[in-house]
Amino acid sequence: MSETYRFSDLSVEQLRVEAAKYKEKALRAEQLGNPSEVAINERKMQVALAYTLNPSNFKPGEIYTLNGDPGHTFKINYINGVFAWGRRINLLGDIYETEEALPISLLGEKLEHKNSR
Repeated sequence: MSETYRFSDLSVEQLRVEAAKYKEKALRAEQLGNPSEVAINERKMQVALAYTLNPSNFKPGEIYTLNGDPGHTFKINYINGVFAWGRRINLLGDIYETEEALPISLLGEKLEHKNSR
């Protein structure tokens, strides 16, 4: 891969190769005890994987499980590119005040709406 490229310019197969490279870098960083490098490479991996998904499959108002975070779900406010903007919801149903952006690859299973609250 050339030094300068955009994930949006890559094919799905190229994106998977890039994600695998970042995963390998994260594993190496973990073995070396470098948690910040682990986090950076895991995030890059998730962004690369997000480009393999179709953002139009994710809609505002929908709630998803979060891959790697079983204690929270995520309610989408809007989609911008391959990022879902919204708020986390804890196991008690409390919605966090802070809005955040997550790569859509971190969204797991879509949950059915509950008409409570």
